[in-house]
Amino acid sequence: MTRPAGTAHAAPRLGLRERKKQRTRDALLRAALELFTARGYERTTVDEIAEAVDVSQRTFFRYFASKEEAAFFVSRLAEARFVDALRARPADETPLEALRRALAESWESIGEAIEQLVPLELHMRFYRVIESTPALLAAHLRRAAELEEEIARVIADREGLDVDADPRPRVAVAVFGAVIRVTERIWSAGDEATLGALRDLTFSYLDQVEPALTGSWRTGRP
Repeated sequence: MTRPAGTAHAAPRLGLRERKKQRTRDALLRAALELFTARGYERTTVDEIAEAVDVSQRTFFRYFASKEEAAFFVSRLAEARFVDALRARPADETPLEALRRALAESWESIGEAIEQLVPLELHMRFYRVIESTPALLAAHLRRAAELEEEIARVIADREGLDVDADPRPRVAVAVFGAVIRVTERIWSAGDEATLGALRDLTFSYLDQVEPALTGSWRTGRP
């Protein structure tokens, strides 16, 4: 909800201890992504990440349960923003309309949120590494399935449906997720590794969902 003019509140300022903890976490996150992109995910150890920040392995595990958690920390932030935006969409929007508009709305702030943690360029380079790293790709697909289930339940709640009795929420989200997955694969194989390029490609493909599913694919068919 938009606040009336003059009533917006700034986020509370963190104390010194919390700011130091946040800086350590962000330094570990940046070191992890830099090492993953330069040396490879599977060849990078937790000890090497910790050493790059001049902290102990024990300190690393205070912030991240594993290398995988560090690898997908930024992505999880972006996903959470999308889910929050979806929950806030007007009830009169159709499921696919709500999904598309929630993505558009959350995308506007994703780049800024990423920059608060790591350089956007580093995140996008690492994002492309996922496709060429079997362990990361497997984790990415597993996480995508978990996210789709969460989103399907949000859609079911919006529509007043029982997600376990009515297949439509899961089907709609599966279609939406498939478009995102196709976009990721094509974008990762391209030359322009920017957030803007990924956004434009994503919405270009989302615009084709309904015609692709309901229209004929044959040229010249009556």
